[in-house]
Amino acid sequence: MTELTEHQCDVLVVGGGIAGLWCAYHAASKGEVVVLNKGSFEEANTFWAQGGMAAALAPSDAPEKHFADTVLAGAGLCDEDAVWVLVREAPKQVLALWEIGVPFDTDDGHLVLTIEGAHSVERIVHAYGDATGRAVMETLPRAVEERGVKLYERASALKLIVNNGECVGAIVVRDGNLEIWRAKVTVLATGGSGQLFAVTTNPHGATGEGVALAFEIGAEVADVEFVQFHPTALAVGEVPRPLISEAVRGEGAILKNAKGERFMLRYHPRAELAPRDVVARAIFTEMQETGMPYVWLDISHRGEDFVKERFPNIYQACLERGFNIGREPIPVAPAAHYHMGGIRTDLWGRTNVPRLFAIGECACTGLHGANRLASNSLTEGLVFGYRVAQVIDEWLSTSLPSLPTELSKLLKWQPDFQVLRQVQQTMSEFVGVVRWVEGLEKAISRLSELGKGARGVCAHWVTIAWLIARAALERTESRGAHFRRDFTERDDERWRVHLVWKTQGKAVWETEPIVTFQEVRKSTHSNKVP
Repeated sequence: MTELTEHQCDVLVVGGGIAGLWCAYHAASKGEVVVLNKGSFEEANTFWAQGGMAAALAPSDAPEKHFADTVLAGAGLCDEDAVWVLVREAPKQVLALWEIGVPFDTDDGHLVLTIEGAHSVERIVHAYGDATGRAVMETLPRAVEERGVKLYERASALKLIVNNGECVGAIVVRDGNLEIWRAKVTVLATGGSGQLFAVTTNPHGATGEGVALAFEIGAEVADVEFVQFHPTALAVGEVPRPLISEAVRGEGAILKNAKGERFMLRYHPRAELAPRDVVARAIFTEMQETGMPYVWLDISHRGEDFVKERFPNIYQACLERGFNIGREPIPVAPAAHYHMGGIRTDLWGRTNVPRLFAIGECACTGLHGANRLASNSLTEGLVFGYRVAQVIDEWLSTSLPSLPTELSKLLKWQPDFQVLRQVQQTMSEFVGVVRWVEGLEKAISRLSELGKGARGVCAHWVTIAWLIARAALERTESRGAHFRRDFTERDDERWRVHLVWKTQGKAVWETEPIVTFQEVRKSTHSNKVP
């Protein structure tokens, strides 16, 4: 390992989406901050986000309403103190992002707010109509650089370095070269894991390595069985699938089956605006019953002019693929979209490994419970990215930690995409929208066998996929995004708990009770830095 180039910084942020960049933006005044992004910043999950950010900014809204909607969507598994942190702090953080130049859509100088599935009022801030993530990523990296933060693209963490029980940095491949990055604080903001499935809305880099990296060094992970499938990805052959935002249904789009029948009213009183897990399973059921690989999403009754103005990017994306969403129904089907589970943290992004923090989709505060409420993800990145930057001082005041005297031999890092294809096939076949015991057992067996020969990055893919399948097998109920056809009912008596996974020679799990925050109007709760 002596031939590796060594670099040093105070704060090493691994991941360049909204969570990592917002953390870096606010940490910049406290020391030398470096952000490593796996691909280009246009390939981050954030760039692909369409709908927007949820925040109680309307006069008719309130944090309590946002709280109630989030908890209801989370199917009884939200840690309510995490939800309260989000809903209390979201307005301030969204407005701060607006102030640095993100061009949110406005009307006469006021933010335009829309509604999406499972929200009770209009509270979604958006940009470019349906390209909020692109607007963020066109603005935020530049603002971060202006504060002196160093940004590196095509830089992937291969291994976290531990010394004396603390995380002291990472081994990284950057532009094809292996490097050691030593830091006082390491922040994982590596995004999601949708690419572990054959059909996903996530970009190619979203393969879940951050969770596996942390788990490998003893960090706890939780709620990994809860993978959200977006109900309405455009049913075309390409991957990632073009996403048809929840906001389209918020503006009145109707779902119809192959017979031309509107079906969502049979599944939920809020029909197309039901929580995502309900809509995804309803579509899956209709596809199974009709034998078709998609259902129809129809907003043509709103007229082509409206659709072009409100959803210009979705309109153009569909048109390029032969569909005029303003004039005709389009084929849609569920696709892996968001991982509610991840690295277990407290409300300030701390993991159980000293000097290691996690934020965004790779983290799990308990905020999303069993099913994320639409447009809470970008907001989560802002709120918890900011919060991590407020507590890292405890480590920045220490000296730069030393590296271990002997670094373990670096495993083969070149990815074998045949391994990824086998993972994707297994996960899509057995760990998808609907799960059952025999399928999960087959998935675990296949992944265990595959893991025997996997090394480096490939081992990370197998590890997180195996954890998802194992957790799905253990949770013998149906809740939120996790549906078992052999245990179709929600079981609060046994399973209103988090499954928290730990490494003790081998993966073991234990249950952790749900946190119920009793004083939701106590204004000091989320503002005091411990």
